Amino acid sequence: MTPETTLPTPIDPTDLARGFTLVMVHGWPDTPRLWDAQVAAFEALHRCVRFALPVFEAGGERPARAPSLQDVVDALSRTIDAASADRPVVLLLHDWGCLFGYEFAMQQPHRVAAVIGVDIGDFSSARFVKSLSWQAKAMIAGYQGWLALAWWLGGPLGDRMTRAMARWLRAPAPAQTVHAGMNYPYFVQWTGASGGYRRARAFDPIATGLPMLYLYGSRKPFAFHSPAWAEALAAQPGCRVLPMRTGHWVMVQAPEAFNAAVLDWLATLAPRAGDNAGHATDDRHA
Repeated sequence: MTPETTLPTPIDPTDLARGFTLVMVHGWPDTPRLWDAQVAAFEALHRCVRFALPVFEAGGERPARAPSLQDVVDALSRTIDAASADRPVVLLLHDWGCLFGYEFAMQQPHRVAAVIGVDIGDFSSARFVKSLSWQAKAMIAGYQGWLALAWWLGGPLGDRMTRAMARWLRAPAPAQTVHAGMNYPYFVQWTGASGGYRRARAFDPIATGLPMLYLYGSRKPFAFHSPAWAEALAAQPGCRVLPMRTGHWVMVQAPEAFNAAVLDWLATLAPRAGDNAGHATDDRHA
């Protein structure tokens, strides 16, 4: 079967007692440490695996070629194969991690039990673009263009530009971990380098048959999903849409409410997960 026609693997009732393997993928300008509060809350019931986006780790040299969409999806695929070869995983995704995680789920839905998306919905769809006001489009072009330029410039100037934007956007990442190498998704998005992201499809959990929890911050100038997408998702059995009174970094700005919502939803998929305890945390680096 091709990835487009492969169906998700049904959740095995015997797996539910063991808890899920949660694969956590961060975005800009973060590292796997973004998920510290989630690992602390989830690891007694579920195995936690944190995937580091290529190039994002501090101190890494900027490669001559920005990683392509498929480069990152393949790295995520290798991590999932190593972490959970015999069982589908739950993807916990934020920001650019959503782009890469959604693409993996659409290419290999049989490797995914469920998807938890945080603050990024159908952002790659024409419907989302049409839903934006001109002011929102200008804001997106402004900050993303700045970061794409910072990637291209690189070096100390690129780092300073990136840290300035991270401060302006109130990103929770420590300044010393933020660098221009993290900006390649914006460079690829805006210039079409490394094949661009035009092949990235808007995630459709209804078409994939995957249960999905979507949490997003409602205290932002604009949302990263179209209203129609969120409404269709909320109406789908097994799926849930939860607005939270936060900005973009929901899991950091309201960790207790976020963690409770995720655990409550996972319990609807795996009512016996509470029988399991003592899972390890596994940080994967690509």
